[in-house]
Amino acid sequence: MNDSKKLFHELNVHVLTLAPGIDEQKLARRLEDVLANYSIEIKSQIDMETDIEEKVMMFLSAKELEGASQDTLSSYYYILRQFWNFTKKAATQVTTQDIRAFLASFNQNKRSTISTKLTTLNSFFEWLVREDMLLRSPTLKIKSPKVEKRNPKGLNIAELEKVRESCNTLRQRAMIEVFYSTGCRLSELRSLDRADINHQSMSAKVIGKGNKERVVYLSFKALYHLNKYLNSRTDECDALFVTQRRPFRRIANSSIQDEIDKVEKASGIDKKLTPHVLRHTFANLSMDSGIELADLQHLLGHSNPATTLVYTTVSEERKKQAFKKFHVQ
Repeated sequence: MNDSKKLFHELNVHVLTLAPGIDEQKLARRLEDVLANYSIEIKSQIDMETDIEEKVMMFLSAKELEGASQDTLSSYYYILRQFWNFTKKAATQVTTQDIRAFLASFNQNKRSTISTKLTTLNSFFEWLVREDMLLRSPTLKIKSPKVEKRNPKGLNIAELEKVRESCNTLRQRAMIEVFYSTGCRLSELRSLDRADINHQSMSAKVIGKGNKERVVYLSFKALYHLNKYLNSRTDECDALFVTQRRPFRRIANSSIQDEIDKVEKASGIDKKLTPHVLRHTFANLSMDSGIELADLQHLLGHSNPATTLVYTTVSEERKKQAFKKFHVQ
């Protein structure tokens, strides 16, 4: 089958799929009349592979303009690069079966990992449809795998105190206290500058997901240890947390996690300690203290209230306090 016949066949199939009641003979004659005016040559394999890569880069540029964080963009790029290396097709030729085969190649991974890959592909192909580069997304018929819902694991008060007492440097203690007091994400804390801290109102302005600004608050303990750390510094770097060696500069995400890992090891707690665990600790203990769900949503920077609902599971402490408060003697 030559290239012209291949194109004729593909167009015929697509039109009949979109308009099943159309007169097939009339359609065939019209397609033949139109295609007779063109010299048709199918794309080479290299052109096909380049096509999807180019569209991925356009997609990432669009997401960056929409305010996606660098971490999100890096995740998109990593997954989409995996996909174009796997399929080696032009974006318009990708089928539902191609998507399923790609996801099936990760069967040994957690369902949450596969779900993330599908979400990324869905976002990419839906963007192509909105930009009129594609008629229909090949991900539409694929259901996301069921992911086991787990309550976010935070520290209890005893574990939090162990973590606090295991900090060996002023910077470590300040990080722990600011993470716990504000419920900030790792990228949010890293981006903070000294000027973002309002000492009078004991608050800070952070830039969250979608480039949205919100105000978070520092406890007396957090502000005390943060000031202790800041007063020990001799550099003039604007960043709130900086490297320990010259040239002083804003600390990297990986370095923050390294510091948290050191504290975890020194504390001897059984749970994995990460910035996100400290964020969960802030949310869980806030719920135990009776915070309103809408207030917690704003403090955490959740755009969707449903995201905050995972913290509404009643803890043992809250049940015990409710019993003491309302139990009839």
